[in-house]
Amino acid sequence: MRFVVSSPLLRNVLIVDGAFSAASGVTLTFGATSLAAAFGLPQALVLGVGIFCLVYAIVVGSLGLAPMLPRALVWLVVGGNALWAVESIVLLGQTSPTTLGIAAVVAQATVVAALAAGQWIGLRQSAPAARSA
Repeated sequence: MRFVVSSPLLRNVLIVDGAFSAASGVTLTFGATSLAAAFGLPQALVLGVGIFCLVYAIVVGSLGLAPMLPRALVWLVVGGNALWAVESIVLLGQTSPTTLGIAAVVAQATVVAALAAGQWIGLRQSAPAARSA
């Protein structure tokens, strides 16, 4: 398995991703009923996304604290974030969100896309880890 020494940018973007995901997860999980109504989205979807974000926050935040990372795992995070951003926009055509719901989904998709871009750039700046004997 190929490892990289995490660049400062990659480390910071992973930590920000973890913090953003934790804040989103807490907000969506504990406010699922009222946010679902305000956004015009199914409550089960809002709650499910909130719980997923909490778990994801722990994983990605932990990656941000590690000095060395498996390159493939970072690519998985980058690709997952890019897919999440695209699927968020696709969701708008599959549901009937309110204007506030559209704004919230577009805003979070934009943040997630920016995080994916930052992680990609940070990964490119990361040095390959030295092989141990």
